[in-house]
Amino acid sequence: MSFAIAIGTDLAAIIILAYALYFRRHQRRDLMLSYIALNVGVVAVTIALSSVEVGIGLGIGLFGILSIIRLRSDQITQQEIAYYFVSLALGLLAGLRPSPLWITPALSALVLLVMVVVDSPRVAPRARRHSLTVDRAFLDEAALTAHTEQLLGAHVTRIEVLSVDLVRDVTVIDVRYRLAAGRSGRRAVDNSSVESLPANAPRTMHAAANVGVAASRPVRGTERVS
Repeated sequence: MSFAIAIGTDLAAIIILAYALYFRRHQRRDLMLSYIALNVGVVAVTIALSSVEVGIGLGIGLFGILSIIRLRSDQITQQEIAYYFVSLALGLLAGLRPSPLWITPALSALVLLVMVVVDSPRVAPRARRHSLTVDRAFLDEAALTAHTEQLLGAHVTRIEVLSVDLVRDVTVIDVRYRLAAGRSGRRAVDNSSVESLPANAPRTMHAAANVGVAASRPVRGTERVS
């Protein structure tokens, strides 16, 4: 009976976590499969180990090995790492089958509830994080902050200088900021040089205009939502 409750609870929990929460919010099918595979594997190994005599050192070593699983060929965010740990925790809860019987369903529901709340888009919806390469070398942090706020059109809450290259005249920064109310966080790019060309203009002219627009952008970077 306890085995059926544990397995049923785990299957329901991992489907809710991997599909209903992660995939519908973050849209990465590959990681959804990874979370499910990790969870099922942990459950299977834990149940197998519980049926034989093993030392506590082996159990701790297994947990340590599983907890550092990462795909080195692909970068994942801290949010996705959190989902890895939750998948691992759900698998261990189901595999260990603690008594009384309600412990596994109750703790699994608690973990899922926490993930529903903390990963909700309504929690700090205007908070953002950027890794930026600015096309000027800044040694004055106040000037760098003012310049970054002007570029992003937002209030910078924290800025960390990763590197300053005086030869190439660039500054690499990690910036956390808050959007103004009602802003989407994506600034429009001025495409006036492209739109002013006639529709029947040669392709080389359009290509040159596109290059000019790309070159006029003062900042390069990838956005990461904190």
